[in-house]
Amino acid sequence: MNSTRGREGSQAGAAGALAALGRILALATLLVCGVARAAEDAIPRPPQLERDVQFWIRVYTQIDTNAGFLHDEYNLGVVYDTLHFAPNTPPAAREREVDAARERYAAALRRIAQSGDEGTLSAEDQRIRDLWGAEAAPARLREAADDIRFQLGQADRFRSGLIRSGAWEAHIAETLADLGLPAELAVLPHVESSFNPNAYSKVGAAGLWQFMRSTGRRYMRIDGAVDDRLDPFRSTEAAAQLLAYNFRVLGTWPLALTAYNHGTAGVRHARDTLGTDDIVRIVRSYSSRTFGFASRNFYVSFLAALDIDRNPERYFGALQKEGEVRFRELQLPAYVSASALERALKIDAARLRALNPALLPAVWNGALRVPKSYRLRLPLDGTQWTPELLAQRLAPGELYTAQRGPQRYRVQQGDTLALLAERYGVAIESLARLNRLRTSVHLRPGRIISVPEAAPVTVAAVTAPAPAPLIEIDVIASRPGAVVKAPAPPSPGGAVSADVAQRESAEDAAVAAAASAGKHAAGSAPQPLSAAQAEALGPALGPAADTEQSADPTDYSVARDGSIHVAPEETLGHYADWLGVSAAHLRELNRLKFRMPVRIGERLRLDFRNATREAFEARRRSYHAELQASYFAAHRIIGTEVHIVRAGDSMWTLTQHAVQLPVWLLQQYNPDVDFAELRAGMQVVIPRVETL
Repeated sequence: MNSTRGREGSQAGAAGALAALGRILALATLLVCGVARAAEDAIPRPPQLERDVQFWIRVYTQIDTNAGFLHDEYNLGVVYDTLHFAPNTPPAAREREVDAARERYAAALRRIAQSGDEGTLSAEDQRIRDLWGAEAAPARLREAADDIRFQLGQADRFRSGLIRSGAWEAHIAETLADLGLPAELAVLPHVESSFNPNAYSKVGAAGLWQFMRSTGRRYMRIDGAVDDRLDPFRSTEAAAQLLAYNFRVLGTWPLALTAYNHGTAGVRHARDTLGTDDIVRIVRSYSSRTFGFASRNFYVSFLAALDIDRNPERYFGALQKEGEVRFRELQLPAYVSASALERALKIDAARLRALNPALLPAVWNGALRVPKSYRLRLPLDGTQWTPELLAQRLAPGELYTAQRGPQRYRVQQGDTLALLAERYGVAIESLARLNRLRTSVHLRPGRIISVPEAAPVTVAAVTAPAPAPLIEIDVIASRPGAVVKAPAPPSPGGAVSADVAQRESAEDAAVAAAASAGKHAAGSAPQPLSAAQAEALGPALGPAADTEQSADPTDYSVARDGSIHVAPEETLGHYADWLGVSAAHLRELNRLKFRMPVRIGERLRLDFRNATREAFEARRRSYHAELQASYFAAHRIIGTEVHIVRAGDSMWTLTQHAVQLPVWLLQQYNPDVDFAELRAGMQVVIPRVETL
């Protein structure tokens, strides 16, 4: 693996002085450009993983969703059989056929292991034994009897994805280039969604890039009116940010891509447990409850998709990709209903809806208005619309300063009375009176309150909105040190309708149910047997089926010795509450002085007499998930900047920006930095955040 990073050293045999100089220059390059790497070798294809890559190439190109491979879960070079189903075979019948074949091969493996004599094997048993080659020891074959897995084909879906990809490939390529990311990352939607922008999984992942709502809210607008995950353009920009973040934290693209599926913390834990960032060692040797088939195979399935995308004719013959989606954008000067826009613009509702997939049903059915400052997409042909011209074409009273009302609003994480009053353009006292509340009340998430109707905007009051602000994003690979400017996303607002509230609750319930059922346990992910089942379980087959996609790199688990490292926003009182013991007892256990606060990064011993480790970890993770959800309900990450530490800098001073950063977010972008030991000249990555 070729690299510009100093810690990988120089080539053997170089003169000592030159080697030392090379390491110094390489390290300087790393410090200047953060995560720069030679573009041509950014995405390595280790020979040791080739059999796995070839397996996924076969899955993606040789068999469709009416067939599947019966194979070994760990050695993908061992494919026992290809099962074919009639197109209309019911799922139950397919399952019976798969189970019967699985048991047949399991019995054969046990029989071969017991025999041990090649001369006595039947022709079929000899074929099965030969699949294992040098690994065909009796003990290994007995293990293999329990590791037979079925993988549904998806050549038909991959081919459809290749055709669909033409609509957005130009924007994806431009977005990746602007951030200095490897161009190869553009094929990731093949693995995630088969380039289906409407893809929606049972666990709540949505869109072309299959963002979970919690992760998507770091970079996109996701509320009752707008879900940018369903917009291929906005979600591409968010995916680029997430991938860049993963690379900054983990240091290699194989790990950054694996983290897209397994979560940043999970991959960091794998790397630190094995003491290596070698993707081969990690996928072959790392074992944990959550690192299952999907996570082990995510990178190799990506490499397979990359090979096919580069050579589509080799696998599918000639095919014609869809043309690039082209449009113009109009930034709305105020809130306006979809029906009013259709009348004024004289654009067919279906066409307008197709151009604006992020607008949710609550907008199209009239329950909510299209938000103010939303960048509405319009066809290239026809009138050259401006905000002023739109205001003139709308009937009096069709432009509003806020969402519809009065209406019932479900309080979200991070909502305050002051924030909602500002959103709806009323005084905080008026909103408090409407709900018979004190102005200082704490709004509990899930509570239903009333919000007022806003006054209409007069045509004379409409002026051209300021151009969308530009955001600066540090380039991380191809142009070290460069700064790219890109339009900032629109700011959100508006109420959550009942149908959206129910949908979000259903998503949360699905995620919770999957977790409680051990969905992420190794090897336990459901295996679809038909295209319909695959679509129901998730838009991607096989390696993306049990995505976690958490951007939080913090390991909240308890060490084997019963200790933890203190994370930001944690106190001794939190630990006492999660454990069911007194804070005084924990102080005594750790020999802490009275009233001495715990320090971030400090190791503490815990007492599990009243709570299990699993229960403690679950409460701890839930606390941090709620903390982060509350913050990202009102803020969005729009880029990063590199700060050179000066004398006197501290964690606290580094968080004091135009938008004050929480300590935990600064720590997430610098998980390996000890902020108690800051020294002048050190580099710290600071996320740039805007308030919604």
